Amino acid sequence: MSVVISFFLLAGSLFALLAAVGVLKMPDLYCRMHAATKAGAFGCALILIAVMLSNPTPRVIIESLAILFFFYLTAPIAAHLVGRISYRRHFPIWKRGKK
Repeated sequence: MSVVISFFLLAGSLFALLAAVGVLKMPDLYCRMHAATKAGAFGCALILIAVMLSNPTPRVIIESLAILFFFYLTAPIAAHLVGRISYRRHFPIWKRGKK
């Protein structure tokens, strides 16, 4: 069981790292927002699965599922609002080949 937990922790940490690198390396706000939302949410989900597997008490499982639910409920809405406000304020969109 510890191998499975270690796999989920490592995979979740890798996705969180990829989200951070995406935020630093992507060319514009919209790409950065996409990288942070998608990879960050998936990394968080994998880490919380590892937490549920490592301590499978009802309290830990319910709290982890609540965190996952609210994270997946709020992250896309927040990203949508940031993108919408940026678009309405004419924030520059990256054109291929230009930075």
